[in-house]
Amino acid sequence: MSFSFQNKVVVVTGGSSGIGEALVRNFLAGGALVATCGRHQDKLDTLQTNIANERLYTQVADVSKEEDCRDFIENVAHKFGRIDVLINNAGMSMRALFDQLEDLSVMKRLMDINFWGCVYCTRYALPELKKSQGTVVGVSSIAGYRGLPGRAGYSASKFAMQGFLEVLRTENLHTGVHVMWVCPGFTASNIRNTALNKEGKAQAETPLKENKLMTADEVALRMMKGISRKKRTEIMTSQGKLTVFMNKWFPSLTDKLVYNFFAKEPGSPLK
Repeated sequence: MSFSFQNKVVVVTGGSSGIGEALVRNFLAGGALVATCGRHQDKLDTLQTNIANERLYTQVADVSKEEDCRDFIENVAHKFGRIDVLINNAGMSMRALFDQLEDLSVMKRLMDINFWGCVYCTRYALPELKKSQGTVVGVSSIAGYRGLPGRAGYSASKFAMQGFLEVLRTENLHTGVHVMWVCPGFTASNIRNTALNKEGKAQAETPLKENKLMTADEVALRMMKGISRKKRTEIMTSQGKLTVFMNKWFPSLTDKLVYNFFAKEPGSPLK
């Protein structure tokens, strides 16, 4: 590891599995003090047992609830005395066409977690980050640049997150706070297993070959490198960069390419 976070206080939301857990492990290995939250005490207990590091603090919190976010951030600041990095990682996906949704609660659930979770945690961490001239990070997606079929709520929430963070970056241009977002490619994690279907239930299966995807550790290390270099954004795959480029300059063609790509997914709702 060519970068160090020795004694920096790093907050990672949604750290009990997937990319979040990889971030927790790798930041601890880099010398940081790490705080993370999740909705399930048993998963946090397992994380604490498996890692067994006194520099790790965990707390049950649902980022869709403002009071949970406030309590979590305030407890972290009290325990460690500062916050240097906030990574808004907690997130949820979906897999259903918009007109097939039984009701709009799926859309609201994704906005509450993916967008409002970022807003709430950032709101309460920002005073500490101004003191430390720290960094706010949003874990976004290519879905935040390009609407993806079957992911209306996911794309909407990531577009909203990126818009919010861009405003925050501009407003803090002279405060010393660095604001960035990262866009991993398809990553081997449980986000597709927990993605909500048209009934608002976890689909409990993945349409992708998980062993062919970027690992959570790879994503975590790329993210740490980007944070240490204060990058503006980090799109982690060539496919992602090409998609953003194509969508900007050849939007009509990209519509067709994106439709065809997702129509080929096993069990795709597209006809």
